[in-house]
Amino acid sequence: MSEQLQSSTDISAEASARSKLAPGGNSPGPRPSRAAALIVILTVAIIVGLSLWYLVQPQPLLVQGEADATRIDIAARVDGRIGERPVERGQNVAASQVLVRIDNPQILAKLKQAEAEKAVAIGELARIDAGIRKEIVAQRQAAIASAQANLVLAQQTYDRTNELTTKGVASTQTLNEATAQLDVARRGLEQAKLAYDEAIAGYTKEERGIAQAEVDKAEAAVATLNTQVDEMTVKAPVASQVYQIGTELGEYVSPGVPLLSLVDLSDVWLSFDLREDLVKNLKVGDRLEVRIPALGDREVAVEVKTIATRGEYSGWRATRATGDFDLRTFEVRAYPTETIPELRPGMSAYLQWAGSR
Repeated sequence: MSEQLQSSTDISAEASARSKLAPGGNSPGPRPSRAAALIVILTVAIIVGLSLWYLVQPQPLLVQGEADATRIDIAARVDGRIGERPVERGQNVAASQVLVRIDNPQILAKLKQAEAEKAVAIGELARIDAGIRKEIVAQRQAAIASAQANLVLAQQTYDRTNELTTKGVASTQTLNEATAQLDVARRGLEQAKLAYDEAIAGYTKEERGIAQAEVDKAEAAVATLNTQVDEMTVKAPVASQVYQIGTELGEYVSPGVPLLSLVDLSDVWLSFDLREDLVKNLKVGDRLEVRIPALGDREVAVEVKTIATRGEYSGWRATRATGDFDLRTFEVRAYPTETIPELRPGMSAYLQWAGSR
């Protein structure tokens, strides 16, 4: 019974409240609040103002670069066929490690021939340094004795013929022949004496110089061929990694033909191309923050080491007809301040360019 009375009281109170809010009641109807409208207007004005401020602000330039490294192109110095290539692409090689072996039997045969000619030249020089053999000296001395005997005989023959010619027994022609034989015998004795003196004196310094020159020539030929033989074995100049291979086993190569390319991963840098109006405040030693997408957009600190202009092209002009200038492009080379083993040549890099830091 009491619950029914309480319910009736609540219903009466609710009806009374509704009657007060009715159009014919004492309270006014619903109208928009001025404070709420003011807040909305203020909010819209702030948003528009911030948007305009953001649009007029200079946005930083996104500059993209690329990682690069020291590249070493190995070319053939001799011709021949690729006989052995103990390395593969992507393999790390140490300094002086064998990369390619070239087969060339002709060079090896020429080397043996040059070594034989060198041995002959050395032997000739040794013979000259040893001097004239004593047997040759004795032979030259015996030739002098023989020439003296011939001279004595020719002198006796001449004396007899001259006496007979004076008595009218021998003819003048016979006397002339005896005179000629006597002269030949005298010349023969002089020649024999000169040959003996030559044997005693030995070889001249000019002959020794010629023999020494022949030895030097032969040694140079051997050294040249040894160099070519050494070039048949191509070795890595520095510790690096095999980047590209341009020849296969059994392929014939000539001097100058690229065999393979190496890349030095210990010397990796980031290269950016910037217009000259962007590098006006940049200098060597400045540090920049770049991001590497291939490394998970990792931020890397780099230091500028090189600022160099790119080459001019035929279409470049100092001024245009309108008075504008053609802007040159500069290459900025920056090196990471810390070693990054994961950084590879060819990876992209970018930075928000807002001038030098």
